[in-house]
Parts: sequence; structure tokens; C-alpha cells
Amino acid sequence: MRLLTALAALLVSLGVFAAEKTQPEFTFTAIPDQNEAQLRERFGQMASYLSEQLGLPVSYIPVKSYPAAITAFRNNQVQLAWFGGLSGVQARALVPGSVALAQGYEDQFFKSYFIAHKSAGLTPGEQLPEALRGKTFTFGAKGSTSGRLMPEFYLREAFGIAPEALFKRVGFSGDHSRTLALVQSGAYQVGALNYSVWDQAVAKGEVDTEQVQLIWTTPTYPDYQWSARGDLDAQFGAGFTEKLTRALLTIDDPALLQSFPRQRFVPANNGFYQPIEDTARAIELMNSW
Repeated sequence: MRLLTALAALLVSLGVFAAEKTQPEFTFTAIPDQNEAQLRERFGQMASYLSEQLGLPVSYIPVKSYPAAITAFRNNQVQLAWFGGLSGVQARALVPGSVALAQGYEDQFFKSYFIAHKSAGLTPGEQLPEALRGKTFTFGAKGSTSGRLMPEFYLREAFGIAPEALFKRVGFSGDHSRTLALVQSGAYQVGALNYSVWDQAVAKGEVDTEQVQLIWTTPTYPDYQWSARGDLDAQFGAGFTEKLTRALLTIDDPALLQSFPRQRFVPANNGFYQPIEDTARAIELMNSW
């Protein structure tokens, strides 16, 4: 009898061990819109939070570019991603059934800033100045909503020509922090970037306002969101998508929220981003990734 009891206990322990070994890992990524150190800190916190809430291992997988984030999502290397408006629309178009689950409260009213080095001789105003013609200009990443898509849309709307025809030289910095650094240094006279990156840098005293200033703010538009693949329940069990959505919407850790920075997260759906898709198609950026 003792032998049978011991054998049963061994089998149970082996079963638990096997279950632990085969427990699926949930992975997510994010567009690399700021410097890598900031992203690793933010999303490392996020991985810990989601692991606790979901009851399974969660890993953040960093990527080097916006297209890499979209590819990882399409190939199921990640099941969730923190996308910008454009990258989210592009990724969901490639993965049938994928959904936007949550957005920051502020992401409902996102905006871009146009900033200029003092050498450009530009002054703040309510409209894009005619004096932009012939200046050097940098966008952020090519697939960025706030660093490229919407700034280009408003430039074309105001001047009726492509940026390459409007400016003496056009560049793509790769991320918002780099755009700010390039304009502040004078490497480019003008640039467009995510408003929150500028506001945070100003608040931290990282902007030399004697060298660079804000000259124009775009109208608001929807932007960042958490998008998930449509097959989460099939991969992780019935009700998993609902559980994940609840975890995202109930984040209340001040440090985690501040790392984004967002007041809170609110519900999102694919329809919110139709204006982004329409704009991307209008200026032929929908398939630019």
C-alpha cells in the first residue's frame, strides 16, 4: 500500500511538473518610438503586471523597428502589441480577427507638435507658416502616426505638395526622442513629434528653449492602442481575451501609468481608427511598413 501511495504521489508531482513545463507563454511587443532604455523599463513593469493578472508567464519582446513589430504580430511571435494608430491599423489588416482592446485616455485626443530650431526664424502660430518652404525637416519613424502620418497629412493639406517638394531636405529620425535631439542640435531646422515626448522632456528640463521651440500643434486624432490577435482564446483558453482586456483597463499602479504616461486606459475598438486608415490610404502609407 505504501508503495502504491508513493507511486501515486510521484505521478501527481510529475504531472504538475509537466503542466508547468508546457504552460504557454504570453508575449507582447511595442513600437520602438522612444529610446530603448525607457521602453525596457516601461514594458518590463508591464510584463510583471500582466503575468500577475493573467496567471501565466508574460514576456516583453523588444523590436528594432515599426515593421518588425507588425511582422512579429502577424507571425504570432507576439500575441499583443502596443501600437501607434497607423501601425495598429496595418497590423490588424494582416491578422484577420485581431482587435484593438484598450487605449490610453489621452490617446483619444492625440496630437503632434511641430518644433523649430531658432536658426529657422519661425514663430508660433495657429497655422503652418508659409516660411516653412525651403527649410530642412525631419519626421520620426516612417511608420509613425504622430511622427509621420498626421504631420505629412497636414503639410499636404496646407501646401498642396509632398514634403519632398516643400522642404530643402527631408529626413526620418527613427523615433520622437531622436527628432527632438536633431532639431535642438540644429541638424534639422524643423521636425514633427509626439506631443507627450516633448511635454515630458520640457518638464524634466531636457529641452533648451533658447535653441528650439514649439511652433504649431495639429488638430487631435486617435493614436496609441493595445491590439491583440483574434485567436487568443484558442491559444490560451476560453475567456482569455476578456481577462486580458479587464487587466488592461484596470491598471491603477501610479508608477506604471506614469511610465506611459497615461491617466488610465479606456476601451477601444477597431472602428475608432478608421480616420487613421482613411488618412493612410489618402497619402499612400497604408502599406508602407
